[in-house]
Amino acid sequence: MSSAASPTVSLGEASRTWARIALLSFGGPAAQIGLMHRILVDEKKWIDEQRFLHGLNFTTLLPGPEAQQLATYIGWMMHGVRGGLVAGLLFIAPGIAAIMALSWAYVLYGDVGAVEGLLFGLKAAVLAIVVQALWRLASRALRFSWQRWVALAAFLVIAFTFVPFPVVVTASGVAGWWLSRGAARPAAHDQTPEPAGPSLFRRLLPWLLVWVGPLILLVALLGPQHVMTQVAGFFSIAALVTFGGAYAVLAFVAEQAVERFGWLQPGEMIDGLGMAETTPGPLIMVLQFVGFLAAYRDPGMLNPLLAGTIGGLIATFVTFAPCFLWIFAAAPYVERLRGNARLSGALAGILAAAVGVIASLALWFGIHALFAQSTEVAAGPLHFDLPVLESLDPWAVLLALLAAFALFRLKLGIATTVLIAAAAGIGFRLLGGG
Repeated sequence: MSSAASPTVSLGEASRTWARIALLSFGGPAAQIGLMHRILVDEKKWIDEQRFLHGLNFTTLLPGPEAQQLATYIGWMMHGVRGGLVAGLLFIAPGIAAIMALSWAYVLYGDVGAVEGLLFGLKAAVLAIVVQALWRLASRALRFSWQRWVALAAFLVIAFTFVPFPVVVTASGVAGWWLSRGAARPAAHDQTPEPAGPSLFRRLLPWLLVWVGPLILLVALLGPQHVMTQVAGFFSIAALVTFGGAYAVLAFVAEQAVERFGWLQPGEMIDGLGMAETTPGPLIMVLQFVGFLAAYRDPGMLNPLLAGTIGGLIATFVTFAPCFLWIFAAAPYVERLRGNARLSGALAGILAAAVGVIASLALWFGIHALFAQSTEVAAGPLHFDLPVLESLDPWAVLLALLAAFALFRLKLGIATTVLIAAAAGIGFRLLGGG
């Protein structure tokens, strides 16, 4: 527990504040981190600027949603494990409820004209949002020429071959590690001493069991081929490769969930991302929607809605359980590694790969959002979706350009842009367009 944290803050008072932050956490990680800074540092003065930035520095090094992990870290710093659990769970609770309600509405009312129009508008907005995310990350992350080559290579490999996403991330990290040899040792912002108490293994073990225990139980009870087991296993792997933000891992999820498992269609993946963009909580909450549809369409002996609910909650659990593992077990060691030049180079390589992966995601979204039809081209190890030019939807193009104008030119926020695009989509649908 940090001495910078106020000793007069009770867990109950902190819980009410974390609930308030959770309900207001719209707009992606940058907005969510800014909201936490305004409330916790400026308004409440529970934590000073240095400690806030210290927490932000190493949560950005961890796989997973950095805003949720930052909330967990600050809660842990103020009230130990109980505080971290309260902060981390409250941060995602509104998003869990909202995405679950929208998932139910999606399967029950998705064919209603107004709902179709809303989803049509969301697709266009999502395409513009992903392009904006690509632009922002590329301008911030690609500081060296070798990073640009890594980003390009990652884009080509992900977009046009069957090489798995984790392999691309690992290879990019190794390339960054190798290219950074001989680099000067960067100065760490805050040297953290060796953590006292249990060893790293003893810190990791209980939370590792919390994470993988349910997966082992599912394999034992249902078998490895059951949809619930597949959902748990796949999203456990996805949780390990969420470097570079949610958009980077979504390329991996879209490829596997759509093309390998057949859990949902490309347009449905975009619909789910639109839902996550307009609800509080981390953008990675879209994975709950994917898990919901996977189990809903393969319910076995269960009611489809019940199966979908369980599948969605399983996806959410295995996505966020490791976030608590990193904070409670590994985080005390992470800041000590920031002064390691080779590790910094590996992370720079991974971040460069994330740029290329998001570019491939933008291409994939663009093909499926703007064209009604596409064909898969396979030539040796290469594969890619080729749009059918005659199926270009002019209404979709118009809406995507409208959303891009709102984001890039008018500088409107994501939530406002999504609402405008959704309203326009409903209007187009009711007028017979779209």
